Parts: sequence; structure tokens; C-alpha cells
Amino acid sequence: MQLSRIQKIILTITLISGALWLGGYISRILVGFHFFQERDFLLKNIFVSSNLATVFFSQNPILALILITFPLFLVSFFTFLFISKTSLKKNGWLFIITMIILITAPFEIYLLTIDYKILSLVNGGNFDPNYILNLTIKRFKVLSSFPIIEIASYFAVIYLMTAKPFTKKSNEN
Repeated sequence: MQLSRIQKIILTITLISGALWLGGYISRILVGFHFFQERDFLLKNIFVSSNLATVFFSQNPILALILITFPLFLVSFFTFLFISKTSLKKNGWLFIITMIILITAPFEIYLLTIDYKILSLVNGGNFDPNYILNLTIKRFKVLSSFPIIEIASYFAVIYLMTAKPFTKKSNEN
């Protein structure tokens, strides 16, 4: 499959935004779980109410990164699919990638709405750190293990993009 210049640019945007989103997402999960003890989402002793505001400010770059790169990833991926006119029927790997993205996107968009609330409240200035903490806990509890499944799915996407299994070879006579 030969790609035009614009298709290559859109594909590059898709790959870069997807990689940045995945890295930011993993960072977001790791940083978020670092706040809590191993059970029941109890705040660790090192985080007291007086320094929670600083902790939430430090998360702003990660939240902004995810809020920008995931929508950019979605738009560029589907734009690439549309303009490249690649056959999903002949490229099973691309069909599977598309299905993974379509299935996980609504859940991720819902989680992004919570992240947006957190980011806007923290950037708004005067905020209640306990409310932000409750939003963070809600984000982890509402879809439970979905983030882990999503991360594994997107690592599968990386594998599928490199190995390209389930590709039909066209028989030209």
C-alpha cells in the first residue's frame, strides 16, 4: 500500500498523538494510585489536606496532555481511515485496531470528562482539594479495572501495527 504525502502526515500525527496519550495515560494512572493506600482508596499519610492543592497542581501537565492527545488521536485515526480508503476486509489487523478504538473510546471519553472537571477546577484557582480528591477517587472507582484493560489493548494495537497479522494477499492473475 502506497501512501500519499497527506496520508503519511495524518498517520504520523495519529502515531505521535497515540503514543503521547498512552504515555500520559500510564503516568496518570501511576501518579493517581500513588496517592492511596493499597485498599479502600484511603489517602496515604504523607498527603495531608494542606499540601493536596500542590499535588493536584503538579498533575495539570499530565491531565492537559491526555485531554489534548486523545481527541487528536481519535480524529486523526478516523481521518486516516477515511482518506486512505484502506480495506478493513483485506487488513484484519487494521479492523481489530479500529474495533479496539471504537469499543474503548466512549469509556475513555467519559473518564476524560472527569479529568476535564479536575483540570478546570484546579486551574480555576480557589478550589476544594477534598472535592478534587473525591473526583479522583470517582475516576478510579467508576470503571474499576478498565484503565488496565485499555492499556493492554493499546499495547495490542502497537503489536498489530508492527506485525500486521490477518492480511489478505491479493491474487493477481
